[in-house]
Amino acid sequence: MTSLTGTPRVIAGGVALTVLAIACTFLLDPYRNYQLALVAAYLCATAGLTLLIGLTGQLSLGHAALMAAGGYGYALTANALTDAGVEGLPRFILGLIAGVVAAGVIGLLLGLAAARLHGPYLAGVTLALVIALPAFTSVFVGVFRGDQGVQIAYDGVPEALSALIAVEQWQAWVAILVAGVTLTLLTLVRNGKAGLRMRAVRDDEVAARLSGIPAGRVKVHAFLVSALGAGAGGAVLCFVTQSVSPGAYTLAFSLLLVVAVVVGGLGSILGAAIGSALIVLLPWLVQTSTGALSLPGELQQRLSGNLPVLVFGALLIVVTAVWPGGIRGAFRGRKASGTAASGTTGHSPSEPISTEPLTTEPLTIQPVSTESER
Repeated sequence: MTSLTGTPRVIAGGVALTVLAIACTFLLDPYRNYQLALVAAYLCATAGLTLLIGLTGQLSLGHAALMAAGGYGYALTANALTDAGVEGLPRFILGLIAGVVAAGVIGLLLGLAAARLHGPYLAGVTLALVIALPAFTSVFVGVFRGDQGVQIAYDGVPEALSALIAVEQWQAWVAILVAGVTLTLLTLVRNGKAGLRMRAVRDDEVAARLSGIPAGRVKVHAFLVSALGAGAGGAVLCFVTQSVSPGAYTLAFSLLLVVAVVVGGLGSILGAAIGSALIVLLPWLVQTSTGALSLPGELQQRLSGNLPVLVFGALLIVVTAVWPGGIRGAFRGRKASGTAASGTTGHSPSEPISTEPLTTEPLTIQPVSTESER
């Protein structure tokens, strides 16, 4: 558990950043607010994934399926509540809870497998989950509607705010609020006793067991927490797009989530935010650039589908070669270099200076840091 002084600081920081993000929506046009809502939805999933990989070293290639579980849980619950006459905020909250619970159940099952599997075997199990998603929805076509997916009722702006903001800005508000709560909880887990146990199991599982740490239980807990974040992201994404279908959660998208957290910086909440922004903005930038070149229609269509993947691959190679700690690690390295050049550290004597995200903190009984990385 986090210290008494650290927990209020993390919560206060989360509230401040959430309010700041909501205030920034007034400076954006409707399409930019829509993009911001997508970034917030993806951030819930990438934050959980970066905690899983960065703190425990467990590789999951199935987080797209966990997001899909959150989306389907939200859509099916929201439609059932709509038929029952429940609308507005109660419908959203109950649908969000259902989506998070659905993803949490699957994450719990994956965590039980993670306690017994390692490395490529665990990655293979999570990979099979994503590959089996379209077939699963086709078998239960009466519930999941197959490739067509499930559509939900339109969620407009509440009447009290309809004269002030547009629907895209309202969606951004909701996505930001959910992302703020999710990231604050994940940060508390990372900075607390549970986070220290995860690092201990990652660094040396045998030594952790000898120290009395239940390694299997820690792995299950990590997968569960990560899955809850992915479920929240999937539910918010369904709320924003008003639908959920297996075609939106493919193997390519699941791999893209892993690439995003590696490029942003494993184990860092700020790195997860950078990766989420890249998922949304990079394809848009590529499409805008190719559209400005006045290329033939057929060539432009091929580039719009394949060029973003190529750019992501090249970016991954460059970042891992130049900044092994990701883009977030590059920021830390530059800050450390600047303080060394000026002759000051900016740290108290009792705090270690580290340029690697969440990998060099000493394993003690109490958490070594309660700072929230955003």
